[in-house]
Amino acid sequence: MADLTFEQAMQQLEEIVVQLEQGELPLEQALEKFEKAVSLSRISQNKLQQAEQKVSKLLQQQGEEALVPFDNQVDAQEDNA
Repeated sequence: MADLTFEQAMQQLEEIVVQLEQGELPLEQALEKFEKAVSLSRISQNKLQQAEQKVSKLLQQQGEEALVPFDNQVDAQEDNA
C-alpha cells in the first residue's frame, strides 16, 4: 500500500469515509475499513511531508525564504485585516 501515490491514497480514503458514513457495514467490516483509512491517512501525511521537505530544500538551494506553515499565514493575514 505504501507504493500508492498521494492522489490514489486520498481517493481510497474518501471512498472509505463515504462507506463508513453510510453506516451500513457490519461492525467487523467497518473496523477493517477504519484500520485501512488510518493507514491511508499516514501514507498521505508522509507523502505531504516528503513534498514539503523537497520544496524547502529547493528554496534553500535557491536562497529563497523558508516555508511558513499555513496556519501562521492565516494568522498573519487576520492580523493585517
